[in-house]
Amino acid sequence: MPDKYQPPRVPAIDQISVEERAASFTTRSIKKEAKLAGLKLTARMIDLTTLEGSDTPGKVEMLCRKARQPGAGCPPVAAVCVYPTMVPIAKRELEGTGIKIAAVATYFPSGQASLSERLDEVRRTVEIGADEIDMVISRGQFLAGEFGKIYDEIAATVEACGPAHLKVILETGELQTLDNVRLASQIAIDAGAHFIKTSTGKVSPAATMPVTLVMLEAIRDHFVKTGKMVGMKPAGGIRTSKQALHYLVMVKETLGDAWLDPDWFRFGASALLNDVLMQLEKERTGRYHSDRYLSMS
Repeated sequence: MPDKYQPPRVPAIDQISVEERAASFTTRSIKKEAKLAGLKLTARMIDLTTLEGSDTPGKVEMLCRKARQPGAGCPPVAAVCVYPTMVPIAKRELEGTGIKIAAVATYFPSGQASLSERLDEVRRTVEIGADEIDMVISRGQFLAGEFGKIYDEIAATVEACGPAHLKVILETGELQTLDNVRLASQIAIDAGAHFIKTSTGKVSPAATMPVTLVMLEAIRDHFVKTGKMVGMKPAGGIRTSKQALHYLVMVKETLGDAWLDPDWFRFGASALLNDVLMQLEKERTGRYHSDRYLSMS
């Protein structure tokens, strides 16, 4: 039986051109007031994340405290991202702060479960307090050309989320080509994703600038065609403020200032916030302080 959904034709990707364009964003010079504003914006865009098998309630409590008050001169982060079992702890710790509670679901990171099981997990996670759900697509289905199934499962997950926003993880490190990244981005957008996201952080390579650029261009083309904004979240491997500022330049020059907002762009990261704190201290005092004064999470 043929798939009901047939994805539209998407532009072929010239990998060399994409890599050259992505590299050009790293040559921009950002100094003084612009750098300080960029560092604070980066902090506000972080989904502070812990997704380890060894996560404990105490670790999540500490992460939430850091999310609320990262350090002197640093604003709170956008969200805390945890496994579903830790959502009630995050909800208690973040009550009234405006910081979102994000949770990975749909049997993260593999996605290897039946659709009914994945949707049940999403519903339960939203019911106990998640504001945002990060789901992962079945890369096996995608690579087998079952695009209708991918579309239907994302659309069903959007419905299961109810009031929560859905970020769709493509796991670009397993999609093999930039053409596949572009197609998967379009399918997720067509199915109603609020955000498209590069990676789980469990597969290498995770976020890269060329991959992110291809996804941003899919978002741009959709906006030009429909007037509807979709968010973007690179995740995994972005560890330094310098890297983050390069991504912000790419967002500004590809999508415009409207996307320079936590409602439309996020970093999935844990180590990045510590580097932002060190850079803010350098801007404030003229010197770095030791990373021994920063929490590991």
